[in-house]
Amino acid sequence: MANIREIQSRINSVRDTMKITNAMYMISSSKMTQAKKKLADTEPYFYALQGEISRILRHIPELEHRYFDRREKVPAQDRKIGSIVVTADKGLAGAYNHNVVKLEEEILGKQGNHKLFIVGELGRHYFAKRGVDIDTHFQYTVQKPTMHRARDIASVLLEQFRSGELDEIYIVYTRMVNAVQSEAEVLRLLPLERSSFNELKMPLNMYREAIDLYPSAEAVMDSIVPNYVTGMIYGCLVEAYASEHNARMMSMKSATDSAQELIHDLSVIYNRARQAAITQEITEVCSGARAQQK
Repeated sequence: MANIREIQSRINSVRDTMKITNAMYMISSSKMTQAKKKLADTEPYFYALQGEISRILRHIPELEHRYFDRREKVPAQDRKIGSIVVTADKGLAGAYNHNVVKLEEEILGKQGNHKLFIVGELGRHYFAKRGVDIDTHFQYTVQKPTMHRARDIASVLLEQFRSGELDEIYIVYTRMVNAVQSEAEVLRLLPLERSSFNELKMPLNMYREAIDLYPSAEAVMDSIVPNYVTGMIYGCLVEAYASEHNARMMSMKSATDSAQELIHDLSVIYNRARQAAITQEITEVCSGARAQQK
């Protein structure tokens, strides 16, 4: 009977754990839906900004601007490279954090002076233990990304790029490919690439209007590009947030399914042990009855 009690206790323990994993699955599902809605609501505005930058470059192809300056005169070993690394604040999300960290370590393996801007507690603790230069004033959580937070992050990076403290700025985050697949990827924020705006091609028969840029094309770009970079950062934060909860959903679903299988296997063992105990009791009663008859 002691063995039966141990099996029953283990079944109850697994069932309690399954309730927790199922609750975490439901919470992550709700948060992921909210994040995808926020991204869908704001994407049109930033696509419009991208279209305006493409429009300006199309009309003034010879435009030289500081946000497009690749600083080719700076040698590779002296280039100052900044990376925004977006990880989660906690685990239980499968390989989500590992994939982001692995991608950032590839960037750190390249020539240059690297500086990290970490969003998320797990990434901050991981790279702090490895002695990487981390901006300690850059303390942000990944929970509930907002436009205000993206604007604060963008202002810090834009200022360091303009002052020459950084020559290149990347963001390492996780993008949702579909409902069951996410990929960690690297996106270069600054300097901007003209080729990425040339992809927005217009039909040949479309009317190409003349435009006036006041007070100058440089001033207009100074106004548009910071908002565009803010939008890119915000989009990456929301994508990473949705991907994190999608990964946690899949992880918790796998854990719940495993718990159900374990409960089924333990129930079979429990029933066999209980049947054996009942059979032994019946055998003992029969043996006692025969002894009384004799």
